[in-house]
Amino acid sequence: MNLETRTAPRSQRRRKTGKHRHEQARTNHETDSRFQRLVTVLSRRQPDLTVLLDNVHKPHNLAAIARTCDAVGIGEIHAAVPGEPVRLTQRAAAGIRKWVATHIHDSIAAAAHALRDRGFRLLAAHLTADARDYRAVDLTRPTCLVFGAELEGLSVRAAATVDGFVTIPMLGHVQSLNVSVAAAVVLYEAQRQRQAAGFYDRRRLADGTFQKLLFEWYHPRIAAYCHRHGFPYPALNAAGDVVGDLPRSGRKHVPPAATGPYPAPGSTTPLD
Repeated sequence: MNLETRTAPRSQRRRKTGKHRHEQARTNHETDSRFQRLVTVLSRRQPDLTVLLDNVHKPHNLAAIARTCDAVGIGEIHAAVPGEPVRLTQRAAAGIRKWVATHIHDSIAAAAHALRDRGFRLLAAHLTADARDYRAVDLTRPTCLVFGAELEGLSVRAAATVDGFVTIPMLGHVQSLNVSVAAAVVLYEAQRQRQAAGFYDRRRLADGTFQKLLFEWYHPRIAAYCHRHGFPYPALNAAGDVVGDLPRSGRKHVPPAATGPYPAPGSTTPLD
């Protein structure tokens, strides 16, 4: 049998080669842009600003608050929900749990103790006689903002634990906002003050924390592999590529990606 071999015209081959090169260049550009985006986001993180949720357990409120925290540069939130599971579902979270860690505490007292040990003062959004307008408070100081449950508001135990109170002026019939709305109002005032003070113009995370999170965000599968086998993370070059060979464990394949880039502390419940 006579088989005829046909070769594409040179012009067509050039077009295909050019298209391939263009697609490869675009892929490389998108990869570089993603790495630089992660560097930029981490460089704006505010390690001395966080949120503590007192008995807030509705997934849509948790997700909304987490999204606002990410938007103003907060990388972790805390929750005290005694006896109640805290679940930030995939549908409600819309991917935010990859970027914002959630730490669960057994009680408001345990949460307050852990946060004060890190230098935070605790300010609760709660209407009291001595509450200050949230705009009159210096939110450039290390601050944990405390917000109460959807229906009951701040618990008596939490009110007795915090260092002070802030309030959002209300000029209508209602005297309270949804917890996620109240959190957004106060957090964006914190962002405004910190932006005016230049807090977003320089990296504020410690170098070790910055490099660790950058690796986990950009290489989650490799980070999960290293974490599982107790290996240190490899170094990255300026483009975000792994430098050198990966450590070996005898496995043929890197295991699947972890659920998120933040390692869960012992007191953190599953967020799926």
